[in-house]
Amino acid sequence: MTTTPDPSPVAPSPVDPSSVDHDDLLSNRPDLRPVIIGGGPAGLTAAYQFGKAGVRSTVLEADDVVGGISRTAVRDGWRFDIGGHRFFTKVRVVSDLWHEILEPDDFLVRPRMSRIFYQGRFYDYPLRAMNALKNLGIIEAVRCVLSYLWVRVHPPKDQTHFEGWVASRFGWRLYRTFFKTYTEKVWGVPGTELQADWAAQRIKNLSLFRAVINSLMPRRNQTDVTSLIEEFEYPRYGPGMMWERCTELIGEQGSDVRLSHPVRRIAHADGRAFEVEAVGPDGPLVLEATDVISSMPLPHLIRAMDPPAPDDVLAAADGLGFRDFLTVALVVPHEDGFPDNWIYVHAPDVEVGRVQNFGQWSPHLVKDGRTCLGLEYFVTEGDHLWAADDADLIEQGKAEMARLGLLDPSRVEAGHVVRMPKAYPMYDAHYQDNVDTIRGWLSEHATNVYPVGRNGMHRYNNQDHSMFTAMLTVENVLADDDADWHDVWQVNVEEDYHEEIR
Repeated sequence: MTTTPDPSPVAPSPVDPSSVDHDDLLSNRPDLRPVIIGGGPAGLTAAYQFGKAGVRSTVLEADDVVGGISRTAVRDGWRFDIGGHRFFTKVRVVSDLWHEILEPDDFLVRPRMSRIFYQGRFYDYPLRAMNALKNLGIIEAVRCVLSYLWVRVHPPKDQTHFEGWVASRFGWRLYRTFFKTYTEKVWGVPGTELQADWAAQRIKNLSLFRAVINSLMPRRNQTDVTSLIEEFEYPRYGPGMMWERCTELIGEQGSDVRLSHPVRRIAHADGRAFEVEAVGPDGPLVLEATDVISSMPLPHLIRAMDPPAPDDVLAAADGLGFRDFLTVALVVPHEDGFPDNWIYVHAPDVEVGRVQNFGQWSPHLVKDGRTCLGLEYFVTEGDHLWAADDADLIEQGKAEMARLGLLDPSRVEAGHVVRMPKAYPMYDAHYQDNVDTIRGWLSEHATNVYPVGRNGMHRYNNQDHSMFTAMLTVENVLADDDADWHDVWQVNVEEDYHEEIR
């Protein structure tokens, strides 16, 4: 629910999507042999854009499916989104690309509904003034307003961490009610150990004052005011449908997507990478590369460089952490679901952080008369949840839903577990310095290696921003001179709130 000053020492103006002439920039460059690491939204977007320019590329994906965190997992005919992916963007060229890859009939327009579950009550999210007032009660609502007014006069002294940043914009009482518990579930650390960058990136310039103003505005037919989105597009068979189709189109362009091919080595010399080695089912695969576009986790990229990076750069890579993710999917009769796309669970006495209702995303994800509730747990690879047996996780999910009063466990007909490593780049106190160190070394010793996407840049980008970093990187590779160069690190630093539409 809930970003970071740009880590570059000189911060130029953010990229203006409307200034990019995508039709004229791309040209045929058969001399290029780009190797793309990662078959998620960023990597596949890069390959597709190269293909449109007449450039063939090779995509190396470590997993046996495409899509990265935007994949659609399938278990026994049920389809699961990894976290919920709304197809809404303010970047027009990304929206155009979505509709270029999929046919119009492949998209559903879905109503956006989400709520916060706290102390046995549902709160609309985004905030609706009357709903919040009713649930909080007049006395607590007044206390929250007074708490907000207090921080306007006495702001937290330290706003570099998440707790201080959010409290300064919402007040201490609302911070503890609506932000603290959920965010600490997501990241597994106290709010004082999480950098304000993540809050700034997810919340942008939203505050209690703006949230209340938004909540009092009419919901529809607004032309002069900012509103929060109430609808979004969604592929009928889940976001993986987008990337499965994109992979087919890349093949038709003459490029190659190699699954189950984790990259082990990137050879470089004289400031440039020239060779990429992966290990596939049939043994090693060595590819000559004029350019390397990497969406693999940034620490993995550095560890693959040959000859190795110096000790300080390796230490910076080791200092970058991730938060992992798993879904416990419970199959229940349709009437046991809820109208929301998802519910945020702020109750501190359960480990589940969010619950998706996949049937509300698309009826094509579920089966007739049934829906599937996806209980989301934010974990660290190897911890007690990640290492637990699937059967035990399903039982825990059932028990926690019963404790919350959201589901009768006897109504659960089946359960499935989906794990997703390295879902969220960690924004701890040292991550920005570590990223800066890595960027500086790459800019000198591997000038044709381009990090893109969420994990590739260690940046909490949404799918659309990850795609846009790839699109701009392809344009950089194809550009005739530096005058056409885009700073992809400026993507997603605008001050707008993600969920606002004007």
